[in-house]
Amino acid sequence: MKARVQVMLKTGVLDPQGEAVRHALGSLGFDGVEGVRQGKVIELDLAETDKAKARETVTQMCEKLLANTVIESYTVEIA
Repeated sequence: MKARVQVMLKTGVLDPQGEAVRHALGSLGFDGVEGVRQGKVIELDLAETDKAKARETVTQMCEKLLANTVIESYTVEIA
């Protein structure tokens, strides 16, 4: 089973990497980009065959390691 976790900074949290990308895009002539938020995608290959158990396990992984839940939010997709 595969899991995909998307982690993004919460709204209102300063995103210096996103701002650097926005600035670089403007420097390259891509005008009109008013904001960029940068996150990360984590793909996991799981031995689990039960979708509900896999979601629960990946959620625990996010809460303990994959996301800093104070400043980041995450979504989990199980396939």
